[in-house]
Amino acid sequence: MKKYREKIMQVVFLIAACISIVAVALICIFLFANGFPAIVEIGSLKFLGGMTWKPTEGQYGIFPMIIGSIYVTGIAILVGVPIGLFCAVFMAKFCPRKLYKILKPAISLLAGIPSIVYGFFGLVVIVPIMQQLVGTGKNVLTAGILLGIMILPTIIEISESSLRAVPQSYYEGSLALGATHERSVYFATLPAAKSGIMAGIILGIGRAIGETMAVVMIAGNQPVLPKSLFAGVRTMTANIVMEMGYAEGLHRDALIATGVVLFVFILLINVCFSLVKRKEQS
Repeated sequence: MKKYREKIMQVVFLIAACISIVAVALICIFLFANGFPAIVEIGSLKFLGGMTWKPTEGQYGIFPMIIGSIYVTGIAILVGVPIGLFCAVFMAKFCPRKLYKILKPAISLLAGIPSIVYGFFGLVVIVPIMQQLVGTGKNVLTAGILLGIMILPTIIEISESSLRAVPQSYYEGSLALGATHERSVYFATLPAAKSGIMAGIILGIGRAIGETMAVVMIAGNQPVLPKSLFAGVRTMTANIVMEMGYAEGLHRDALIATGVVLFVFILLINVCFSLVKRKEQS
């Protein structure tokens, strides 16, 4: 009976894996089949390097939105990665048990908050603060700070799990050699968890670059090249969600092509992570 159960579960897992692969393949086929013809028709240089997005005039340049997405994601990384990493180290190695019982559910709750709620928080809290400090509330910096807050739960939870998965012998061996608790954590345990921590950072970056609603609410939504961190910006995801509802013809295909560019961005990030991981293992 046990043998049959194992066979049945193997089949179930195989079917689930095949469904996942087929779903990803169908998404890729849809994106590239509808996006590439638009890029060819518009012209790859005009589409990727064009500075003007005016669909009513037949101008489909997404370069300002590519730069805007990079700026916002970069600020999110600068805000979210250091805070998330240090918080994960504290949770795994320094946090008192009573405090951990409070912090752990709170961080898990942050991961489940809808992005529209984060956007509303940014609109009523961060935007007024930035407006008093720099004169403009809806800008690149505001969007980056909010995205940095949004990716914190992902980085913290995965990094903490990776740190806890490191064998205790690493830490104990460092202590036996005369290192302090802090040095043992930062120079023995933390490097051993590097792979899992990088995975958490990559997932956080993926969420930051793919976030839509929160960015729409606080970024300013100006399809022009941002001249500073305090200027309004429109990301690729925001451009798609704002115009897809009424777009037709080449306009619609250009928005799908923007999704192709976004897909390639995330793919390149994952490929770079895989290469770094493979280099470490070799």
